[in-house]
Amino acid sequence: MDTNILHITNGSSLTAFLEKINISGDFLTWREMLCEGPTIKNIDTPEFFKLRQTFLEHTYDVDYDLDLAKKDIAKLDDVSPYTEIVLWFEYDLFCHINLIAVISLIKQKGISLPLYLVCSGRVAGEKDLKGLAQLSTQQLLEHYDNKVKLNVDDIATAQKAWRIYCENDHNLFKELIIRPSSFKYLSNCLKAHLRRFPDTRSGLNTLEYNILVLIKEHNITSKNHLLGYCLHYQGYYGYGDLQLQRMIDRLAIFYTETEDTLTLSRDGFLAIENQKTFFKSIDTDFYFGGVNKKDFQYYKKENKLIQTI
Repeated sequence: MDTNILHITNGSSLTAFLEKINISGDFLTWREMLCEGPTIKNIDTPEFFKLRQTFLEHTYDVDYDLDLAKKDIAKLDDVSPYTEIVLWFEYDLFCHINLIAVISLIKQKGISLPLYLVCSGRVAGEKDLKGLAQLSTQQLLEHYDNKVKLNVDDIATAQKAWRIYCENDHNLFKELIIRPSSFKYLSNCLKAHLRRFPDTRSGLNTLEYNILVLIKEHNITSKNHLLGYCLHYQGYYGYGDLQLQRMIDRLAIFYTETEDTLTLSRDGFLAIENQKTFFKSIDTDFYFGGVNKKDFQYYKKENKLIQTI
């Protein structure tokens, strides 16, 4: 294998695994979660870092290692040692928002090296979609051998998706949903993104609605038990523990918690039956890129966002 490769991975766990199995080249670990919180188009800027630091520290009470973030991205300032860049990202929305940002950053820096994508998802003989870290060493090496070279149209699609995400009209994603590209999971991710906005019928988004359905249909003994179900049954979102736990806590008005069980409240049943809107009852003041969640609602009948009146 060529040693003049820069690998950009979706997290430190994957970086460690790739190094362990002797994938040759240098590594840049992408540590962001751009699927939540405000963003701006130009990434390697003081404004971008400040925006992300404020969001992550305020919303999730985590330390944002600004020096580490800058150190990682600085590896793109001089790519003269490399002959190509390989991007390692998964099938879900979490990874795809990061992916379109990384590609946009590469182009913002004027880098013209060939870009390749290793993207996990459907695996032959497996029922469920798989993350990269869930693959066996042999499966991961096969994915690497079958990496996809991104063409000019693919890169333009990623750049346009990032531009739309950072602006305030996310209905523009609908054109990209039907546009052919080498990103075979992008369409599903963008559809899932639109459904992150409150549904006009209940005021809940798809994930929130599904969490309440899990409580209704399963014998849930605790919020931690519910978190396990959410992690497994979230489809194309790819959310982590912190994100889903925050969502579960925000939905507390819809369920009753006792020592050994979670059950839906009356409002919980009304919500999943679309009998009442709870848009004003839960906190929707939350940014996805350039759009505040409270400013738009998802209109299922026409599969689009409409402005909140």
